[in-house]
Amino acid sequence: MRDPSHVVMVGTSFETRGGIASVLQTYRAAGLFDRWPVDYVATHRDGSHLLRFLKAIDGFFVFLALLCRHPRAVLHVHSASRASFWRKSVFMALALLARWPVIFHLHGGGFATFYDAECGPLRRALVRFFLDHASCIVVVSERWCAWMHRATRNPNVVTIANPVSLPPASAARETALVAFAGRCSAAKGVPELLEAASALAPRFPALRLELAGDGALAQMKSRAESLGIADRVTLHGWIGHARRDDMLARATVFVLPSHAEALPVSLLEAMAAGCPVIASAVGGIPDVISDGFNGLLVPAGDAQALAAAIGKLLADPALAFAMGRAARATIASRFTADRAVERVGRIYSNLGVPSVAEQERENRGQSPNSSVPLESL
Repeated sequence: MRDPSHVVMVGTSFETRGGIASVLQTYRAAGLFDRWPVDYVATHRDGSHLLRFLKAIDGFFVFLALLCRHPRAVLHVHSASRASFWRKSVFMALALLARWPVIFHLHGGGFATFYDAECGPLRRALVRFFLDHASCIVVVSERWCAWMHRATRNPNVVTIANPVSLPPASAARETALVAFAGRCSAAKGVPELLEAASALAPRFPALRLELAGDGALAQMKSRAESLGIADRVTLHGWIGHARRDDMLARATVFVLPSHAEALPVSLLEAMAAGCPVIASAVGGIPDVISDGFNGLLVPAGDAQALAAAIGKLLADPALAFAMGRAARATIASRFTADRAVERVGRIYSNLGVPSVAEQERENRGQSPNSSVPLESL
């Protein structure tokens, strides 16, 4: 059977809000699509139910056209759980029927709950079928790698951390600004963050919260009012990269008290900015944060522990600075875009896809580079 000639990548629109879109934007900016013959198919976008449905239909027909154009290709799907997974399962089924190798790239932090608790026996068997038949499964942390090995018999599970860019180091941070970026919801721990701020307000008169992200904004505003801290809380709603970077450059501490995560891009971006971080010890977060060295870990849902951690950093600027510097060094050493692009490229090469440079050399009569085994990734 002939080797694949292209990669067909399926995911959300680059303009979509959220971590997957940020990761895809970073891959694109780092040159992944320039180095490899990738056809990108967007199957999801923000907006009304009708607009999302139309995008899904459009993506389906674009994919069918590519299926006809490329007798042999690799399908690389970027997926979360629930609707995201079932939407991608249609493309994976078609690819498997066409005998295309499939790369399943998992991003969503709720996948274990989706698989273990929300799927009945039949749907769990369907999920396991696609996992078992993928040529490669990509996860974003070692803990997710261990979970995946329990969920599937597929031995080809590779860990590639979400890549982020390093912004310029911040020259000065505000005195008591606590920042959050993500969906403003109970699942992200925002109610506990508000309770922690309420408990700390008498001790830190300058304490302020800035929350960036959409979600249950009216509900969170009402909760802040009931706690008597409405004048200390700014709910920005969704903000662009420039305003987010400005917030992270000013923040005294970044807090992400989520109940479930894979490897949150917002946390990595805060660390890249040199901002000291506090996060729940869930998902892949403990693979990144060494408690007491480059950040602080707290139990999910524990407002009292969260308040203690925030208070510890607000009261000790030297400690906060040291943790922020260690956090930035962690990103610089382990989470650069070039590192992630190189590892994704190795998977493509192992599955037989020639890079753009290899295709050019082959066209000139030179031999392409050999592939490397997945085990070496």
